[in-house]
Amino acid sequence: MAPGNAQLSMTVLMTPDMANFSGKVHGGTLLKYLDEVAYACASRYAGCYVVTLSVDQVTFREPIHVGELVTFLASVNFTGTTSMEVGIKVVTENIRERSVRHTNSCFFTMVAVDEQGRSIKVPPRQPETPEEQRRFTKGQQRRAIRQEMEHRYKQLKEQG
Repeated sequence: MAPGNAQLSMTVLMTPDMANFSGKVHGGTLLKYLDEVAYACASRYAGCYVVTLSVDQVTFREPIHVGELVTFLASVNFTGTTSMEVGIKVVTENIRERSVRHTNSCFFTMVAVDEQGRSIKVPPRQPETPEEQRRFTKGQQRRAIRQEMEHRYKQLKEQG
């Protein structure tokens, strides 16, 4: 099975219904879009249904304002046996000022599942460009850190 496209972009106009009490776009609204983008990118790559396992390093660098265009740039950076790391960069454009800002970044771990909800294998990611190789290597490093954290958590849980 040949993997689908490993990258995806989506642009959304931020509207008043997305604002929090200070008039900025609500963080929860942004997280919802991030999860949808991660799902779309991972499921297209794997060619099957995927679920979110974890969200790492959500960084809100700058606020997003109502009326701005927000572009989500997603990429399958790394694949394990049944999981994929999807990196997402958020770029915000103020249409009136003609300015562009990098406002958010994060990493989602998505797991491919079958109709019964059991994890299934995903096509291996083969980085081709130097940028893809850099993302792949960083994805491997983040995976190792997640695995170590899970191991420590299990040890603490067993200790009571």
